[in-house]
Amino acid sequence: MSTSRSTLLYTGAALIAFLVLTVYGLVYAKSFLAPLTVALILTLLLIPVTRKLERWNLNKNLAALVSTIVLLLVSVGFFLLVIVQMNNVVDKWETIKDTMQPKIESATNFLIDNTPVTEEKIKGFKTKFRTFEIIGSSKNRGSAFTYLTKIVGFFGTYLLVFIYVFFLLRFRSKFKKFILKFFKENKKQEVKETLQEISSVAQGYLLGKLKLIGLLAIVYSIGLGISGVSNFILVALIASILTIIPYLGNVLGYCLAIIFGYLINGEIGVLIGITLTFIIAQFVESYILQPYIVGDEVDLNPFFVILVVILGNLLWGIVGMVVAIPVLGIFNVIFLHVPSLKPFGFLFQKSKKD
Repeated sequence: MSTSRSTLLYTGAALIAFLVLTVYGLVYAKSFLAPLTVALILTLLLIPVTRKLERWNLNKNLAALVSTIVLLLVSVGFFLLVIVQMNNVVDKWETIKDTMQPKIESATNFLIDNTPVTEEKIKGFKTKFRTFEIIGSSKNRGSAFTYLTKIVGFFGTYLLVFIYVFFLLRFRSKFKKFILKFFKENKKQEVKETLQEISSVAQGYLLGKLKLIGLLAIVYSIGLGISGVSNFILVALIASILTIIPYLGNVLGYCLAIIFGYLINGEIGVLIGITLTFIIAQFVESYILQPYIVGDEVDLNPFFVILVVILGNLLWGIVGMVVAIPVLGIFNVIFLHVPSLKPFGFLFQKSKKD
């Protein structure tokens, strides 16, 4: 009995140590692993496009390059949309302040009169959020330099992702052969099927998400247009694209619509219209579009989807949230094809009988 207890104790300690080291390694190597993971998932999405280009008699280098450039242009287009909206916010900032000032004062007086919040606390809160003079202020040049460094680092990582995508597309056959060399001849066919299933899961999830974004853009455009939101088509498009970030993306889209709707004209009817639009859109997405468009491509238990998204946020921030679901889907395919790991595949898989 003591021997079995000792074995169990050592196994548990080794498992805990392995998990701790894994989490530490993922966090420590974020700057390397995060862009590589994003590139890998994007590569799986682009493989059908690259294959079609190769069937059109383009060589592998050119096909991979064209696919990567198309993806780059699409992402740049999204950033341009965001920049246009940011410029609109700057141009209309005075209007927003004039519109919201009376409402802020009214809300402040209500809080002071009906809650334990004091006027001194509110003044301290306002002081903490006066950040618009950071850049250009002589005493905050260090902060401005820090922001500039972060921006440069972001764009460096952003371009690195597309470099990874190009090479992963170009040498995908070599990587596949490399993996197959680890297995015996009688196992290679099963491994090939597993790799194909992994590719299908990632492609199905991402293509389903793209269709979902397009339909949500239509729903948002109709609702925000009726509500009277300024530049409603542009806002709807950005809000729908942001839904690629699980859970958080919907909140960001709602806040964006509030800025260009309620904050500019201050009409309560616009606020109600925006809120109803996002409530209806969430209902349509969760109970109609998501099951039929994304469907069972990533057949995962919703509980573990929530857990992995939270874990992804803790490890890699927003990037971790974006890649969490397809990564778990990929690992679950592996679990279901490895006999010793099948219990984990059963646990993570969504069962219709449950």
